[in-house]
Amino acid sequence: MPTTDREVRIAHAFLDLARPRPDFDPLELLHDLTSRAAALLPVRCAGITVMNRSGTNAVYVTASDELCLALEEEQTALKEGPCLDSTRSGQPLPVISLTGPPGTTRWPRFAPLARRAGITAVAAVTLRLPHLPRLPLGSLNLMMAGPPHPSGRDLRLAQALADVTSSTLSFRQQPADKNEVLGQLQIALDSRVVIEQAKGILSVRLGVGMDEAFQRLRGHARSRRQKLTELSARIARGDVPEGPLAPTR
Repeated sequence: MPTTDREVRIAHAFLDLARPRPDFDPLELLHDLTSRAAALLPVRCAGITVMNRSGTNAVYVTASDELCLALEEEQTALKEGPCLDSTRSGQPLPVISLTGPPGTTRWPRFAPLARRAGITAVAAVTLRLPHLPRLPLGSLNLMMAGPPHPSGRDLRLAQALADVTSSTLSFRQQPADKNEVLGQLQIALDSRVVIEQAKGILSVRLGVGMDEAFQRLRGHARSRRQKLTELSARIARGDVPEGPLAPTR
């Protein structure tokens, strides 16, 4: 049976998420996971939420685009939503419709906001340590704008992508314990603030949207083997490279 284009893209996704990098940045790895999920699955966008280091709150980390990021922020503000539920419980969510009659939805405040943004269904899989599967770290959240919705096979693929990403976080050199991996996630949480600042600066300076600003920021860092967080910190301080960040191809 010939190999399909999607199968090739899936193989490349696993290789990319598992590849060790000298300029390893946990936030960039998590963003790669959301981008791969959004590209390979029948979803509008994908995001990641994790428990903070104290284990008291579910906090958004990154997303495949600004729409998903905004909806993750709304859930944090409302203290309800699928991302928070999956992260707090450590359990996956099947595909759940957000289009039921008022009063029947699981998230009465979040669902109307999501629908206004064009999101009609959600699902989630867990981020978990491969050697400690009962210790959830967070969730990969999937948002759909309409059918076709992810099948059971699609959700198993999403879980496999999340698992290989968690493996990369915990097995960069040798098996890491829980605190080391939680430390990596805390670095990602801390990094998101400075990256958002850099995106905003570039969006204004280059006259592009936030999604495009992030792609240019990321491409510039990768082409020069810089850590995304370090480049973002420079830009947030006002040190924008001369003639930087050419349009993405």
